Amino acid sequence: MSGRKKAIQIAIFLAVMLLTFYALFSGRDLGEIARAVVGMSPFYLILSVLLAVFFVCAEGCMIWYLLNAMKDKKNSLFRCIQYSFIGFFYSGITPSATGGQPVQLYYMNKDGNSVSDSTVVLMTVAAVYKFVLVIIGFGILIFWQAPLRRELNHYFPLFIFGLMLNVILVVLILGVMLFPEIIRKTAFFFERIFIRMKIWKKSGARRERIDAFIGNYQQAVAWLGSHRGRLAGVTVMTFFQRCSVFLLTYMVYLGFGQTGSGAVKVILLQASVYIAVDMLPLPGAQGITELMYQAVFANVFTAAYLIPSMLVSRGINFYFLLVMSLAVVLVNRFASDRKSNRVRQVDN
Repeated sequence: MSGRKKAIQIAIFLAVMLLTFYALFSGRDLGEIARAVVGMSPFYLILSVLLAVFFVCAEGCMIWYLLNAMKDKKNSLFRCIQYSFIGFFYSGITPSATGGQPVQLYYMNKDGNSVSDSTVVLMTVAAVYKFVLVIIGFGILIFWQAPLRRELNHYFPLFIFGLMLNVILVVLILGVMLFPEIIRKTAFFFERIFIRMKIWKKSGARRERIDAFIGNYQQAVAWLGSHRGRLAGVTVMTFFQRCSVFLLTYMVYLGFGQTGSGAVKVILLQASVYIAVDMLPLPGAQGITELMYQAVFANVFTAAYLIPSMLVSRGINFYFLLVMSLAVVLVNRFASDRKSNRVRQVDN
């Protein structure tokens, strides 16, 4: 990505963030909010932070679990967790979380992993992630529909819309994975466009590379099909990963000493908010997440703790993780620049 595009994305992200916080704090007693946040139980605050970190690390564990089983080259678990943090950062600052996987793929390939294997692993993790979200969404819709309609009120259609978007994405990902010919036709289609636009020249070698990639891709997908146990393991781990974010809000609820709502209600409401906003084209789903949280949890938290609880919950599961992820990105960038400088010095 060019520096100009990066600057534009960061500017949009910061603009949305500033507008969101302005809307949240406008006309409110900031001192009262600050005192409520500071008064949260340190024990539950630490538990919330650990759940947030587990959420990102769990994806790294799944990447490591699948990637190392597919090839002889072994990746360290720590490195795969770094891939996950890098993906979280770029997903968080791009609309609909579209920027994470391409950057993950870049780093994985740079570390010596084949593009085909890395692509299949990332697509599998994404497909299972969305599949689990869809299952949870339909479970809530079928078995908790009446309370869901009541608690979400006018946000209920947004929940249905978000759920349908996730269903469509799961179908598309599975279609690409199960029918690799789609990738070949798509690649050749864009190649023809770039040639007509004079961006590329005709190249038989390029077509051979595309065919080679498709062949390796098909082998990787076939490998996954013959190792269903690993897919089942990833699915189970993804379920616990998803639930960790939903449980985090309940830890915040307990940390503020709130009573009257059970764990199931708080967890299901947070899951509903997550499903509703997950696919919306906003960087980090900022703005709509906070607005929906205020409406949905108005009857769960007392008025004095509604905004503080949202700040802590959202602050930990998004902004805190975004800062951690940025640190990982910067460390990797620094290490990459140092390595490039050493190579240039040796060549000279």
